[in-house]
This record gives sequence, C-alpha cells and structure tokens, in this order.
Amino acid sequence: MELQGSGFTLRGWLHGDEKSLQKHADNPRVSAFLMDRFPYPYTLQDAIAWVNFIQNRQPLTNFAIVIDDEACGGIAIDLMINANSKTGEIGYWLAEPYWGRGIATEAVNLITAYAFKYLAIIRIEAGVFSKNTASMRVLEKAGYVKEGIMRNALIKNGEVMDKHMYAILKPEHG
Repeated sequence: MELQGSGFTLRGWLHGDEKSLQKHADNPRVSAFLMDRFPYPYTLQDAIAWVNFIQNRQPLTNFAIVIDDEACGGIAIDLMINANSKTGEIGYWLAEPYWGRGIATEAVNLITAYAFKYLAIIRIEAGVFSKNTASMRVLEKAGYVKEGIMRNALIKNGEVMDKHMYAILKPEHG
C-alpha cells in the first residue's frame, strides 16, 4: 500500500532503500530527538539491518517517506499491547533538507487517517522531547492535542528532558 502526499509517497520499506536511508539518517540533527534505537552515526550496516528487519511485516505500520525515489525519512505507528491494545504510538523523522516544507505534518495526517481506517485502534499518542518544538508544531498542525508533560521522563546524550504527551482520538471516539 502507498499513501500519496504532495511531492512524497509513504510506502513500506524495500530492499534498495538502504543507501538513501543511510545517507539521510546519518545526521546528528536528525537523531537528536529520536529514541536510542535510532543510532548515530547511522551506518550502511544499520540501514541494511533495518530494511531486513522491517520489510514485509504485517500489518503495515512502518513507512518510508520517499521523495524523488529516495527514502528520506520514516513514519510509523507502533501498536501497543495489553490494556493499551487500542492505542498506537506515532513516531517519525525526516531528512534535514526537507524540514520546514510541511512534509512531516502531511505525513502525520496521512498515517493517522490510515491507522484509524485499517488498524484496530481508537487513540494515537506521541511522546516528544521538550526541546523538540518543531515536532510539537507538526503534531498540533495535524490535530493532536497536548495532554500533559511528564517531568524528567527522557534522557538523550546525557541530558534529562521532559516528555510532552500528545494524542488524537478516532473521530467517533473523541
């Protein structure tokens, strides 16, 4: 399945994405506010391992953001379990040359609509590092609402930060 945006496509990860993934992910400004599972430096071996790991997983919840036939970012809904089984957690990143163009906001809108239509969830949430104001704006423009701040909940590169919690509800559950 592909989701079409304005000048980009969201699609599953494919063999052949490794070189562009490595090129665009190997940037300390990209990894600055991502979980530690997203390495920096981002090597070609990291890209190969990622594509091998994620390719063909069902249901499709993890998409490459493709611009001009290159994987220039990623966006995903991680499905939660147990008492949280009707909740997904959204995460995304985009290569620095494409920041500020509205691509991330449109990608969040596309995957949110996809998730509510095809996945058995009624809520999507996002935890954002306190210094990542750009990501907060992306979520707010996409209709997500800040529900609270978890104090001293995240650590990145030795710095403790607050976690800003955003969420959106499936329209019929809001």
